[in-house]
Amino acid sequence: MKVLVLGSGAREHALVRALTHDPTVDAVIAAPGNPGTDALALNVPVDAADPDAVLELARRHAVDLVVIGPEAPLVAGVADTLRRAGVRCFGPSADAARLEGSKAYAKEVMAAAGVPTGLARVCTSEDELAEALDAFGAPHVVKDDGLAAGKGVVVTEEREVAMAHGRACLAKGDDARVVIEEFLDGPEASLFCICDGTRVVALDLAQDFKRIFDGDEGPNTGGMGAYSPLDWAPEGLADDVVARVAQPVVDEMARRGTPFVGVLYVGLALTSAGPRVIEFNVRFGDPETQSVLARLDSPLGVLLAAAADGGLSDLEPLRWSAESAVTVVLSAEGYPSSPVTGVGIDGLEDLAASDLAEHVHVLHAGTRIVAEGDLPQLVSSGGRVLSVVALGDDLAQARTRAYEAVERIDFPGSHHRTDIALRASRHEIRLP
Repeated sequence: MKVLVLGSGAREHALVRALTHDPTVDAVIAAPGNPGTDALALNVPVDAADPDAVLELARRHAVDLVVIGPEAPLVAGVADTLRRAGVRCFGPSADAARLEGSKAYAKEVMAAAGVPTGLARVCTSEDELAEALDAFGAPHVVKDDGLAAGKGVVVTEEREVAMAHGRACLAKGDDARVVIEEFLDGPEASLFCICDGTRVVALDLAQDFKRIFDGDEGPNTGGMGAYSPLDWAPEGLADDVVARVAQPVVDEMARRGTPFVGVLYVGLALTSAGPRVIEFNVRFGDPETQSVLARLDSPLGVLLAAAADGGLSDLEPLRWSAESAVTVVLSAEGYPSSPVTGVGIDGLEDLAASDLAEHVHVLHAGTRIVAEGDLPQLVSSGGRVLSVVALGDDLAQARTRAYEAVERIDFPGSHHRTDIALRASRHEIRLP
């Protein structure tokens, strides 16, 4: 099987890496890919959000499966174009992708499917925004209704900060909307649900870290780290979420004539009243994917092809490593507001040849190669630049290995959180 992976981030690097370990996959193409995927696959330039360009690429390389990584190509209808042309595709249609493309639509579907979630109001004016903030009270949860690359949410105790974010969301256009939600207590968890239009198979749980600084301080980012599994989560949580959330949503989407094929990312708050859905995404989350796929022993290509074919009912139960995985994201100086790019990165080759290489791998996100004299130089090209993924017998060992690897990477001005999975490794996470 020849697989085309669309995207250029660490999530796509993780997908490419997992697919190359699948014995049923003969070749992987990454489009456009990054310097990390270039070492494992054939990188091909493409505008991943251009349906016709992606279809031409898939036909030119006679691929057997297209896996869509980012949200933008999904909302742009790339999956629709591929399926109409008879190209097997893993990723939802543009209509189904509205579960991520519109927070208001997601709330509507949740209500119809009876999914447990927080109360919410959709606001189209500043007066409605102010009224909703006062009705729910602090902490204020303010969400851009549309796509925002993981950075469209503000959670704050300060009303004026909430108002400012809401105003910015409403200023995006005449049809702009902002969603105000009640704050949900309890620790958060992420669950990837693989869907084939009628059936659901859950991957293992993970937890990510959205804030830029230790102790969950500072602004939201696309994600500064993650770990898996969640030893503190209630037994059977994944099965419960499939039964109460993912399967009802898949059934509701089928009823609406928009069957959901792809990843339904369920962001959860484990509240005192039980699990509640914070949000849906319609693709693998970053950086949780990096940790989850590092532990997946089953062949990823077989799983994704089965979902694309509507054949999850014939799939054998997934196999998982007993090890724990911790992912630490190295971000550029100035991220998330104004990341500094073009900074040289060294030490990756030495790390790959070191004693840590058996347990650690580095995934590229915001990187590119430039010529420096007669030699190529890896430099930063975005905000989140590298994901360092480590495996260990437990979270403590995985953490130690991850941070040892981080220290061996020479990336001037870079920033990373030092507390990824720390509380979980100390068994300090408690359910309300």
